[in-house]
Amino acid sequence: MKKAACILPVLALSLASLPLFAQNKPRLNHIAIYVVDLPSSTRFYQQVIGLDTIPEPFHDGRHAWFSVGIQGHLHIISGAAAKTSHDKNSHLCFSVPSINDFIANLKKHKVEYENWAGEKNTVTKRVDGVQQIYFRDPDGYWIEINDDK
Repeated sequence: MKKAACILPVLALSLASLPLFAQNKPRLNHIAIYVVDLPSSTRFYQQVIGLDTIPEPFHDGRHAWFSVGIQGHLHIISGAAAKTSHDKNSHLCFSVPSINDFIANLKKHKVEYENWAGEKNTVTKRVDGVQQIYFRDPDGYWIEINDDK
């Protein structure tokens, strides 16, 4: 019983400090990608992905900022000399309520998609039931769209 009495205050203090610890953890602020054609990439992320722009503090014509998540941002920065090759393992991922509705929007904008294996116009179904597709933005960055809730 004495051991339990000694452990309980230590456990209580440990549990009480969890919120403070969680508050001090890093959180994602933004992801930045470097692009060749800012207007084209901006339209793509607005119209194809469906992201909302947010105020861009630099006002220099070289940036577009988008809201992603509660406090996260996507920054698109112009100035890349050329499009470069990117591996599918390095990708941005967005979850949507309906893969089928999103695919209809891709077709409307003539954007090709594939499954993880690279089969065109095919959806991957993960072992946990989540459906996912992959495609590239105008600069060749890979994007995953899934219906994870």
